[in-house]
Amino acid sequence: MEQFLLHDTSDSTPLSELEQIEINLLLEGLYQKYGYDFRHYVRASLGRRIIHRMRAERLPTITALLEKILHDPAYLERLLNDLSIRMTEMYRDPSFFAAFRSEVVPLLRDLPEIRIWHAGCATGEEVYSMAILIKEEGLANKTKIYATDMNEKALLAAQKGAFPLRKMQQYTKNYLKAGGKNSFSEYYTTDHQYAYFYPIMKDNLTFAQHNLVTDSSFNEFHVILCRNVMIYFDRDLQQKVHRLIYNSLADGGFVGLGSKESILFKPKGLDYVEFNPNERIYQKGK
Repeated sequence: MEQFLLHDTSDSTPLSELEQIEINLLLEGLYQKYGYDFRHYVRASLGRRIIHRMRAERLPTITALLEKILHDPAYLERLLNDLSIRMTEMYRDPSFFAAFRSEVVPLLRDLPEIRIWHAGCATGEEVYSMAILIKEEGLANKTKIYATDMNEKALLAAQKGAFPLRKMQQYTKNYLKAGGKNSFSEYYTTDHQYAYFYPIMKDNLTFAQHNLVTDSSFNEFHVILCRNVMIYFDRDLQQKVHRLIYNSLADGGFVGLGSKESILFKPKGLDYVEFNPNERIYQKGK
């Protein structure tokens, strides 16, 4: 999610007991047939997205949707796209990036190399935000940024580095609030519809599929950003992902969470310092 993130619809009708049973069966079918494990996602949000897809396909029941998904990958793709709707933007929560620049970057300077992992990168807006920040701080030559998501379609969009031109005015405002040092337009070119970030901005980026729910650690990192991802997981899954992040983090490394997330409910044995709790930045004990 992206690690998959669920976006609520306006329909807040509670799920019936039968619908909950059908959703359980659908999730088990998704896992057994395709390996996508949504069984520990928050059910209210998940259920609304599934019902939306059922209605869009003009099917009478969730069970009918499951039958289509099991026998026709096209239905699977459409459902996964529904589940991966992500509210993201460049320099989302500018104060987080400002704090990262002023408080974390000075502690990264002395490292011989810097590895950063964006877990659940979606379409890449925050990845490019970090790439620009690292470049402006003079650390690009020794930094590698790994951007992962389970959604292949989102990753392909992220690799292109093309974002709607209509959003650039807001992104520019965010960039300046985050402590940007140059003219934001120096980093991209445009046509009548999109802003295209220059290829040099991708030199230290690596995009790859990774599922926070089912996959293991693949490197040791000095910074891990997993922002606004775990709010859609139940407590058990949150704790599992917290362990994955902790085990992937170098001693003294930093983890950044979203504004609605906290390290307070981490599993026992995970030792963090509240480096900047207001911005949800935590440091692994040395």
